[in-house]
Amino acid sequence: MGKLSIIIPVFNEGKTIHRVLDKVKEVNLINNITKEIIIVNDCSSDDTEMAIENYISTNPSLNIQYLKHEINKGKGAALHTGISKATGEYLIIQDADLEYDPQEYNDLLKPVVNGFADVVYGSRFIGGNPHRVLFYWHTVGNKFLTALSNMFTNLNLTDMETCYKLFNTKRIQSIDLKEKRFGFEPEITAKISRISNIRIYEVGISYYGRTYEEGKKIGWKDGFRALYSIIKYGLLK
Repeated sequence: MGKLSIIIPVFNEGKTIHRVLDKVKEVNLINNITKEIIIVNDCSSDDTEMAIENYISTNPSLNIQYLKHEINKGKGAALHTGISKATGEYLIIQDADLEYDPQEYNDLLKPVVNGFADVVYGSRFIGGNPHRVLFYWHTVGNKFLTALSNMFTNLNLTDMETCYKLFNTKRIQSIDLKEKRFGFEPEITAKISRISNIRIYEVGISYYGRTYEEGKKIGWKDGFRALYSIIKYGLLK
């Protein structure tokens, strides 16, 4: 494995995107794996584009692709765009906020590098890493959605809704993805679970959650879309 593609969907993260990119830049990947950073700006209305362009101009040694949507299409659509452009053997999804730690890419890479895994999910609910204490009902909702997803997929995941998902690039590019917003997580989970002989692993990760005042965007409507998507893609064969 020579290169990891890091897909970063962005919407109104002008204040924090440089900090996320700094963290990605600082990571030294195991086995001398190189990084390809793919940023997809989903028609932000703040100064996100300026922040990204400034970062690219001041970090010319980084392999950064910058893509943008002319209208807001949703996180899932931004991921579709980024996934389609990935050229690394594997890719990982990175949110543009500060809730996840890129230093843990290597934890997700180890099962792949060691020849055990094709897909690795980073779980916020296992392991001994730091987790910010927030929102009881948000956690209950996540665990409920994961349990329901598992019933349809026959997987035993602990965190289906996690941002950190590492995929074999060619395999995920071969999947016809439909969900343009927050239905992406249950859709991709349902569809990869049906791939013959797919090897799915899970590792514990940290979680530095944000409050809504700090910029968290997901809400109860997204939970209902995820519920709909679990049932829809769980029943479709």
